[in-house]
Amino acid sequence: MKALVLAGGTGSRLRPITHTAAKQLVPVANKPVLFYGIEALVAAGITEIGVVVGDTAQEIRAALGDGARFGAQVTYLRQERPLGLAHAVHVARNWLGDEDFVMYLGDNFVVGGITGVVRRFRATRSGTRLLVTKVPDPSAFGVAEVTSEGRVVRLEEKPARPRSDLAVVGVYLFTSAVHRAVDAIEPSARGELEITDAIQWLIDSGHDVSAETIGGYWKDTGDVADLLEVNQRVLADLEPAVLGSVDSASVLLGPVRIEPGAEVVRSRIVGPAVIGAHTTVRDSRIGPATSVAEGCAISGSDVEFSIVLRDARITGVGRIEGSLIGRAVQITGAAGTPQAHQLVLGDHSRIRLAS
Repeated sequence: MKALVLAGGTGSRLRPITHTAAKQLVPVANKPVLFYGIEALVAAGITEIGVVVGDTAQEIRAALGDGARFGAQVTYLRQERPLGLAHAVHVARNWLGDEDFVMYLGDNFVVGGITGVVRRFRATRSGTRLLVTKVPDPSAFGVAEVTSEGRVVRLEEKPARPRSDLAVVGVYLFTSAVHRAVDAIEPSARGELEITDAIQWLIDSGHDVSAETIGGYWKDTGDVADLLEVNQRVLADLEPAVLGSVDSASVLLGPVRIEPGAEVVRSRIVGPAVIGAHTTVRDSRIGPATSVAEGCAISGSDVEFSIVLRDARITGVGRIEGSLIGRAVQITGAAGTPQAHQLVLGDHSRIRLAS
């Protein structure tokens, strides 16, 4: 059995971060989201992994390499334009051959992995299996209408009036029958080959399509709020450790991980929180649900419920909360009470200022 991991796409909802970085490589708890998916596949016994890449192919390749570090063998499959999930299957057709496969969206996060569902799918080796979960607002997702026996009878993509509250999770298990479905469908109104259309074709053609409700946590990390929520969820299981330097004037409360080479001076770290390698925290407070990546410097500031990417500098800015700080960003406080704010912001930035 193979795996097809989708790591293309523009990540428009995460701009400006994704102007210069692949959305699948934005870290939660200081590890790229994509890595969690690769690890889940390997844990399920799937080591032949095809990664569909687009404009950020070079960055994805640099991060994953040949897959050996994960115990996998990675093959890269180029998708010239993001023309839909079913189009990604079409791009991978020759590599997949006639084997069963898992399609895993690289920006999805599933707590507990997929080992169980893969084992059950392998035992039957028939039909298509979807993972679904109950959500409060299904209109924002692909929605599955499922019988009491677990058979999927209808799929709708972001319906205005959902027929159920079951959202389709970004993990699909297919036999080679899906290739006939992909060849049979036409592009949607938005010009893409939709995987929901391909699966509906399978249903309408009499193929067995079943749904399995996941019991754990799932999140599509498509925007900043989702990333911060996942970061908080992962940090909740953090194994505390002090591998760097913490002086006697500093206090660590709760589960806190200080990575090698990090230095904490006259500061208070309230977990769950992780301080990355070779990062310096001085005269500051790092609050719960915060991950600070490697090579950062934070002084005279208070950062909580946030993700700070590598090489960022935060100096004398008071309190920062619920924020995603990009790589090599510099944030400094202004002396006195500012009469005006001085900003340099990238395209699609979002900023909230106190009046």
